[in-house]
Amino acid sequence: MDSFDFALIGAGPGGYVAAIRAAQLGMKVALIEERATLGGTCLNVGCVPSKALLESSELFQVARDRLGEHGIGASGVQLDLAKMMERKSRIVTEVTDGLGLLMKKNKVTVLSGRGVLAGGKKIRVDNPQGGSTELEAETIVLAMGSVPVELPGLPFDGKKIISSTEALELTEVPGRMVVVGGGAIGLELGSVWKRLGAEVTVVELLPRIAIFSDVQLSKGLKKELGKQGIEFLLESKVTAADISGGEIKVTVDGKAGESELTCDTLLVAVGRKPCLDTAGLEEAGVTIDQGRVKVDHQWRTSVPNIYAIGDLIHGPMLAHKAEDEGMAVAELAAGQPGHVNYDAIPNVIYTMPELAQVGLTEAEAKEKGLKVKVGRSYFKANARAKSLAEEEGLVKVIADAETDRILGVHILGARASDMIAEAVVAMEFQASSEDIVRTCHAHPTLSEIFREAAMAVDRRSIHG
Repeated sequence: MDSFDFALIGAGPGGYVAAIRAAQLGMKVALIEERATLGGTCLNVGCVPSKALLESSELFQVARDRLGEHGIGASGVQLDLAKMMERKSRIVTEVTDGLGLLMKKNKVTVLSGRGVLAGGKKIRVDNPQGGSTELEAETIVLAMGSVPVELPGLPFDGKKIISSTEALELTEVPGRMVVVGGGAIGLELGSVWKRLGAEVTVVELLPRIAIFSDVQLSKGLKKELGKQGIEFLLESKVTAADISGGEIKVTVDGKAGESELTCDTLLVAVGRKPCLDTAGLEEAGVTIDQGRVKVDHQWRTSVPNIYAIGDLIHGPMLAHKAEDEGMAVAELAAGQPGHVNYDAIPNVIYTMPELAQVGLTEAEAKEKGLKVKVGRSYFKANARAKSLAEEEGLVKVIADAETDRILGVHILGARASDMIAEAVVAMEFQASSEDIVRTCHAHPTLSEIFREAAMAVDRRSIHG
């Protein structure tokens, strides 16, 4: 039986990052993955392929509808969906193959199969051919990730009623698509297929979309997506779906009572649930708390040598959160301090415009009893936004009224996913809005909008 210092079950962003970091710190590492390729949901059927399709579909829409304002004639723009899908798949292959090379470079042993806790320091690896092997590890990290939630009465069939996985593999554009769920996954994939020609209706149980976000930006995003032709049914839920004659008749219970929608594809995107039933957690004595693995402040489970990270534990189900936790656990196992600042984890919806945020919303800050100052700056006042023809959106800075420390930053607009990084750094180092104001920003750039919003905290915005 092979022995390792550090073994991980699951090779998603949390698992593979932890494996590399542990190897860098001199440990003998094993990485166990049931999927044929490394990278987990994120790289294979989540973050990476969805962003590839978002980029391609956005370019298609710009070429079809918006190049004229730049003085570029582009008549007869046509969609080659097969080629678009081929590009998406190629990107996935490149990044997952790259992970394989990284494992070899860092001398990480990769084992193909399902990892199951076998008591004490042992893990059984059930391989796809039906056999199994065992290994031992001083430290075991659970990183199995999550799977799409299936709603009662709406079982996935992979063809008509689909999850996000199948929504990335459609071979033709649906005439009509109903999306159940107004969170990041539903909005992003709904946007992809709307841009490519589908009629899209989003059904959301809650009073607004992107419920985690600042109210002002949530409403702004809904307005912009509505301009693009996406329809919304809020405070509504899908109660049934009948597939007959090639169509789906969707029953919706909303504020005005019961109604029926007809579509070709029903995408259920109401969230994800952790993979708790694949690794023998209960038999090994790992405690589950409210549907997640219970861990302490150092990510230890109820079994001392077993840790858990990522989607398995409480907190947002985000790849970069899992990565930070993976690095922290590897450093702890090497006797070093491990750190994750949960108050400075960005969250992004990659629609057009993008919505990105970090820290507290204005409402959350007030709920905590904090006195705040709020600064806003709008994209339409920014020269770079005008040159990009991306004038919709704003940056909103929430600062403590007494200390001026930044408590939250919220961005709705083009390239918000890149702009938010500056705000994360600022919050990580407990910067004030004054610190941002005193930092020179290149002109003309979108990042100047962040500086203007920081200026507006004290009502001294130059261009606002």
